[in-house]
Amino acid sequence: LDTLEKWVREIFSEIPNNGLPKPSFGHLTQPFDTPEFHKLYRVVPIRKVHSLTITWALPPQEQYYRVKPLHYISWLVGHEGKGSVLSFLRKKFWALALYGGNGETGFEQNSTYSIFSISVTLTDEGYKHFYEVAHVVFQYVKMLQNRGPDQRQVIWEEIQKIEANEFHYQEQTDPVDYVENLCENMQLFQKEDFLTGDQLLFEYKPEV
Repeated sequence: LDTLEKWVREIFSEIPNNGLPKPSFGHLTQPFDTPEFHKLYRVVPIRKVHSLTITWALPPQEQYYRVKPLHYISWLVGHEGKGSVLSFLRKKFWALALYGGNGETGFEQNSTYSIFSISVTLTDEGYKHFYEVAHVVFQYVKMLQNRGPDQRQVIWEEIQKIEANEFHYQEQTDPVDYVENLCENMQLFQKEDFLTGDQLLFEYKPEV
């Protein structure tokens, strides 16, 4: 550590600090609030695949990194067991896979908005019924909204334990990638969370 600190001081100490705060674009709210973004777009893929992606632009969520509400929702949406969206669609022979979530960086999450997407890989039959597939997804999201998170603290705690286990038993990564990741974290999280803020869940807050 002493050697590493010496190198860092030699290399970075001459870089001036202008004392300016981190730029924020939080005043530019609802960047997608136009009729053009409330539409269905059909895109012809290069390879033969049918995929339905539903995308929402939400208020910025980066300040809730200790709660990770979008991670929690994506866990519920992506569940594959009995009663799940995917289980229902598979019984109909309409879908092969489903996943949802937010990348938590860059285009998908910033100080202006957060993107949340649900993507369904459709069968040929499912492609013929993609309106019904979309309707099922919206029904499930509406059910989550109506029931609220209060009855699901056990699920949140389960996610918390799984993420903690993955963090503690993760494989060693390339040092350059690790340093780069920490530098990104320093722009996003409180000092005590630089090492863990992008991976662990810390607080259960149903209102968030």
